[in-house]
Amino acid sequence: MSASLAPECNGVKERYDSCFLKWYSEKFLRGNATTDECEPLFKQYKQCLGKALKSRGIDTMLEEAREDNRENDAQHLRGGCESLVHPAIPRESCVRILTII
Repeated sequence: MSASLAPECNGVKERYDSCFLKWYSEKFLRGNATTDECEPLFKQYKQCLGKALKSRGIDTMLEEAREDNRENDAQHLRGGCESLVHPAIPRESCVRILTII
């Protein structure tokens, strides 16, 4: 697993990555996933990363880049998030995967 963009978030990112990989391989791929058990860890990581990006002034640059590419993103997402990752991945997990990538 790779390190977080923000070193202070490495611990929670590692826990989330481990949780997600286990959930994905042991439950989702076998058709036994009814909930996303890793959502609380994802929220913790997203919050940590958000604070780190803001403290470095990167949050504004990201928002500007997202705004500049909103039309292009909309065109690619017309088929749905699932078309970019895997059709069987639940929408909330799909969006989370693309957010982290």
